Amino acid sequence: QVQLVESGGGVVQPGGALRLSCAASASIFSIYTMAWYRQAPGKQRELVAAITSVGRLNYADSVKGRFTISRDNAKNTVYLQMNSLKPEDTAVYFCNADREYLPPLRYWGQGTQVTVSS
Repeated sequence: QVQLVESGGGVVQPGGALRLSCAASASIFSIYTMAWYRQAPGKQRELVAAITSVGRLNYADSVKGRFTISRDNAKNTVYLQMNSLKPEDTAVYFCNADREYLPPLRYWGQGTQVTVSS
């Protein structure tokens, strides 16, 4: 069983920045795609950014140019650097790990709140 623990959420003013971290309890990075999702009140959970085990990146259009996902395999940690934050970025952010081979296996973190407000 793999546990994912997010940290780094909080309250920030529009235009500000935050860095989220997600630490995995086991060395899974060599075989898992790591991703950040978010869910705002009354909305469906959506993909924000993902990074594969070989470093291939994918971003939601709404965060391109503002957010950067990265991973430190030695520390079993994935990061989300969020710059130029907007009120519409307010959501609970979840860390996700998807195994890259069959059978599929997926893990979720507990989520961390990000609030962008003046």
